[in-house]
Amino acid sequence: MDPVAKVDVGASSMFGTVAVDAQDLAFSRGGAEVTLNDLKSNGAVIGNQANNLTTGSNWVGEGSFAGASGFSTVLQNSGNNVLIQNATIINLQVQ
Repeated sequence: MDPVAKVDVGASSMFGTVAVDAQDLAFSRGGAEVTLNDLKSNGAVIGNQANNLTTGSNWVGEGSFAGASGFSTVLQNSGNNVLIQNATIINLQVQ
């Protein structure tokens, strides 16, 4: 039997008001539980010198992310002898 044929996809049942039986759900299930977290932040700033230096300004202006989609991030540095180690781990679970 076609598992899709049993499910009414009209507007009244669009958001799960019609149950799918366990056998059909098992047939449609996919994916795997995979976790990949490999964060390596072990940098060091040692023995550096900075003399008579000028740093500038930095900013994120209005509209900088206009039209952006997804996950946006900004790294800014206006200093000297700075070690920036950026890492982002996003755990996403779809149920």
